[in-house]
Amino acid sequence: MSLGILASLQLTKAQVISSKKWADLFSYNNVLAMKEDNGKIIAATENGIFYYTIASGEITKLSKANGLHNVGITAFDYNAQTKTGLIGYADGSMDVITPDEIKYIVDIPIATGYNGNKKVNHISITGDQAVISVGYGVSIFNLKKKEFGDSAFFISAGVYEASNEATIFGNKIYSVTNTGLKSHEINNTFPVYATWTTEVPGAFNNIDAETELVFSSATSAFLYNNGTPTPLPASFAGIKDVVVTSTNIVVTDNRIYTFGTNGISLGAVSLGESCNTAIMAGGKVLGGTVFSGIKDESNNTYKPSGPYFNFAYKLNLYDNNQLLVSTGARADIYNFPVDNPKKPGFYYFTGTEWVYPSFFINNARQTNVLDAVFNPTNNNEVFFTNYTMFDNGVYKMKYNAGSKDYEFVKYYNLGAEPYYRRPVGFATDAQNNLFVSVGFTDSGSPSIGIYDKGADDFVVKKYNFASSGVQKPILHENMLWIPLPRTNNFWVNEYKTADNISDDTDYMLKESNGLGGEGTLSVAFDKSGDAWIGTDNGLRILPNAATEIKTPAPTASPIVIEQNGLAEELFRDSHILQIEVDGGNYKWVSVEGGGVYYLSSDGQKTIKHFTKENSPLPTNSITDIKVDKKTGKVYFVTYNGIVTYQGDVADVNSNFGDVLVYPNPVVYSNFKGKVTIKGLAEKTNIRIVDAAGNVVHSAVARGGYYEWDLNNQKGTRVASGIYFVLMTNEDGSDKATAKIGVVN
Repeated sequence: MSLGILASLQLTKAQVISSKKWADLFSYNNVLAMKEDNGKIIAATENGIFYYTIASGEITKLSKANGLHNVGITAFDYNAQTKTGLIGYADGSMDVITPDEIKYIVDIPIATGYNGNKKVNHISITGDQAVISVGYGVSIFNLKKKEFGDSAFFISAGVYEASNEATIFGNKIYSVTNTGLKSHEINNTFPVYATWTTEVPGAFNNIDAETELVFSSATSAFLYNNGTPTPLPASFAGIKDVVVTSTNIVVTDNRIYTFGTNGISLGAVSLGESCNTAIMAGGKVLGGTVFSGIKDESNNTYKPSGPYFNFAYKLNLYDNNQLLVSTGARADIYNFPVDNPKKPGFYYFTGTEWVYPSFFINNARQTNVLDAVFNPTNNNEVFFTNYTMFDNGVYKMKYNAGSKDYEFVKYYNLGAEPYYRRPVGFATDAQNNLFVSVGFTDSGSPSIGIYDKGADDFVVKKYNFASSGVQKPILHENMLWIPLPRTNNFWVNEYKTADNISDDTDYMLKESNGLGGEGTLSVAFDKSGDAWIGTDNGLRILPNAATEIKTPAPTASPIVIEQNGLAEELFRDSHILQIEVDGGNYKWVSVEGGGVYYLSSDGQKTIKHFTKENSPLPTNSITDIKVDKKTGKVYFVTYNGIVTYQGDVADVNSNFGDVLVYPNPVVYSNFKGKVTIKGLAEKTNIRIVDAAGNVVHSAVARGGYYEWDLNNQKGTRVASGIYFVLMTNEDGSDKATAKIGVVN
């Protein structure tokens, strides 16, 4: 194995994957590291960093949505003199942040020869040098050149030893490991593990240095001077971090302890909650908390707006930008009560701020909330499903505007014994009936629960067919359309009276009806009334679904596209997690592990394909998609957080909306893409003419927007000048015009 393997790679990327169309809805609660720069605090959290200016209170944020290249931050440091920050991620990649650019460093993830955990454990910057602690040992990274130098692999008897943290002090690098405090001069023998010195044996976790060197175990912190470790005078219970500056030492435990650089105690404070780190700024202690962002000694908190955690599963969108986000989980394509130690429950966004029910804090119950909805007759109440084995059922909460909290109201166990009657997802109809799909009902069959408003209880309607699993129902044409993930079936329940099972009619799509795979996962309906069904083995379309499902042999078919002259099934063998239809009848399709596809209305054309590699998506498995048809904003929900994309298509009808052209004017030196025209009718006839009235381009646009590549009818770019866009809707009853300035 080459000990200099990282030095030999020296790979950097200046890839730009964000734009003004993207925004994040990440949590900024869990502060992992902090630095101060002239009255401004820079705080690193799981999915981004934020800047808090003490004097003004201003807070800004930086994430994958506006410049960073990854999520899952595990380490951070910043040099106030050079204005350079370095972020380390769980996969070993890094972002170098300077006033001029953000560069992505991928040397560690792609390095060969070491196949262990490549998470960046810690970063310590001294001047233009950064010491990177990883599972194999330590590496030196040159911030000015943006490249790796030497790496030291802590390997003995074929076993690697991780560097928990490391720092430069004097002409040496000091590293704390599970076997001791180790040191080495920065010289040509640095990579050789046998030449490192164990200064102090023991299991040590934290280290930092400036004018002094301080390191710690879980229960002791030491000032290290000329080979002598001097204990800092305090009784520690579980040290989380050590920070050293030119004026003080801060040790974060269950309390925050401050010392002079001579090791004399200056005091200790408690911020009333768990902290990962702390610093002194302006003579006051600032704690980096687990749940509240930055917190000061007066109990004030500072952080960007965001949910309590990043973990998210499903989202329900309401008027006035209100959101309900559930945080349950599925495993191996089945609903499964994953043991998430955070037990996050659900979050509520009022349109201006996030609310997290205190009910879920220190919650002893099994918690796996797969869906949360407003009570259709009272928006102050929320019902949520809890899909677990022992605390399974539906819960009702009521919002208290005074305390900005949800209070527990009632638990509905649906008549369940342990393991059985696990509720999954809700649907409501125009009569404000509330339905819930239920898996494992008694014999194991799926069922439907109906909320009886008068009795304030759920009545479970039993059905006897083989499929223990069930998904969230979608209401369409007075029918509940319900994917069944554990059998190759799709269930449709037509009800006449919501609470009367005797007048129901049930239909089942089976493999013989064109379904493929072993289960169905999602469904959406387009403006033509076609059902787009996502299975664990591809996509199926049931045309004119409400009528077709009632025929003797309804048939669902795949979409066949032409690839390189050959017919091929779209998304064959893919798990289709979610489908959403926007205001222009275009489709957003989430493929497990494959990102999100934006398709034409018939699915024949891929307009966009977003992945975590080319966009701010945190992961390539998007568990839910919602489109605000009034604004065109698209919400992408993942287990690693929520991001939004400002789409070009709002609610579209036969007439024009507010027609907008952008960018405009088009200056070639600044922009080389297509010009977007939005706010169009559902079908728009377009003619683009020059100042003399000559037609240079014509087209028919469908779905509310159009992109012009600035080419004329012959396929060559038009000359500089003013161009007029003349538009009519399908029957000529509505017209619109626009101007485009072109500068080549």
